[in-house]
Amino acid sequence: MNAPTAPEQAQEQEPDPAAERPQQQEPFDLLGVGVGPFNLSLAALADAVPGLTAAFYDQRQDFHWHPGLLIDGATLQVPFLADLVTLADPASRWSFLNFLKTRERLFPFYFAERFHVHRAEYDAYCRWVADALPSTHFGQQVDTVRWDAAAGHFEVDHTQLDAHGEAEALGRTYARHLVLGVGTAPYVPEPLRPLAEAPTVPVVHSADYLPQRERLLAAEHITVVGSGQSGAEVFLDLLRSRPAGREAVTWLARTPAFAPMEYSRLGLEHFTPDYTRYFHGLPEQVRDRLVPQQWQLHKGIDTETITAIHDELYRRTLDGGWPDAVLTPGVSVRTAGRIGITGIELHLEHADQGTRTRLVTSAVVLATGYRERPLDQLLGPLHPYVLRDSAGRPRIGARHRLELDRRITGRIYVQNAERHTHGVGAPDLGLAAWRSAVILNDLTGLLTGAEHYPLPARTAFTTFGLDGVGACDVPTRTAALRRG
Repeated sequence: MNAPTAPEQAQEQEPDPAAERPQQQEPFDLLGVGVGPFNLSLAALADAVPGLTAAFYDQRQDFHWHPGLLIDGATLQVPFLADLVTLADPASRWSFLNFLKTRERLFPFYFAERFHVHRAEYDAYCRWVADALPSTHFGQQVDTVRWDAAAGHFEVDHTQLDAHGEAEALGRTYARHLVLGVGTAPYVPEPLRPLAEAPTVPVVHSADYLPQRERLLAAEHITVVGSGQSGAEVFLDLLRSRPAGREAVTWLARTPAFAPMEYSRLGLEHFTPDYTRYFHGLPEQVRDRLVPQQWQLHKGIDTETITAIHDELYRRTLDGGWPDAVLTPGVSVRTAGRIGITGIELHLEHADQGTRTRLVTSAVVLATGYRERPLDQLLGPLHPYVLRDSAGRPRIGARHRLELDRRITGRIYVQNAERHTHGVGAPDLGLAAWRSAVILNDLTGLLTGAEHYPLPARTAFTTFGLDGVGACDVPTRTAALRRG
């Protein structure tokens, strides 16, 4: 081969202006913010959609699902079929049963005859999926989101974090559409926030129960506040861990009773797509009235835990006497403060009696639930383009899509931030796969004109509302469903 001539050499060495400009990454079709169970479900189902490019970012270093509440023996409140994918795609490689198969545990699970799996097992299953999916990226904190009108896509600025949560590098990713699954945050009632924020005071949220368990057990007296499943599980674990006659545990709740969760077959139909569609179609003021009334659908205690608590209390009466345990519903904490070095004083009020008293305790566990994380900070630059209801909350369409100003042509989906528009099923694991399929169908319908996941037209025996109740309507509706 002949050597290049001098002019050829000069031509080869001449810089290309286009080469000096940074190459912009090809936008993802879908970028997810947050990798909890809901966005993990979406990532798993998206993995089977041909040609769809997707990425999911989470600031944590790896997946963990409520690690502070993985108490020994605690189980999910939904059946194992409500995994990440099965109710939308039973043949998915990311199903819970396939997880068991890869661990050579199908036969033990079969003989165990367990419909509700252990929380620790569900956590391990989700981590198996999160570790294997190529679209999930941890240690990536999403800082802000902007819309590039000229390019027709979103710009997502994010920070890469090291194992200690410190910033390592800054990045920018482009996406045509977004899905926000930033989850919920532990809720601490206002009267107890100063104590909960003081590191030396043993006032902890139940989300941090296991890391603080030994410290709590060393306390002379413990008070649990909150009547839901978490409060019941914490109370039971504390009760079992303290000697008979010296339990020194108090359990307080604002609800009028330590009530069982609604678990009848027809009651569970409130967690079907049929009810979600019905609820979304109601007027805003009706939806706002219904949500607090339905607390027993999702804030009660499963009957197995209630039974276990009563059995444990009863067992401690066999030798005579009563356990040193107080269970009082209908009580709210008005104010709280410190007494001396180790004491905590709670000022209580009983709703029905109208009476007040004070309780001195050594430690407090707040099983006071979670609140949706606000989206406004993340969507700061897009705030003016988000349409809102009369209460200032984002308007969310039936397909879990934020309603945006028409100048934003990209779509933003939300997961577990739409209870005010979609009802009690929004945070329920049982609807995870169905909602993910709805989102993907909406997206693939836009991109390819076809929906990827066939979904059933009817999911409940209950007919919510008067649609289809008329004598002439029922046969017609049933026939239409049979024709598919």
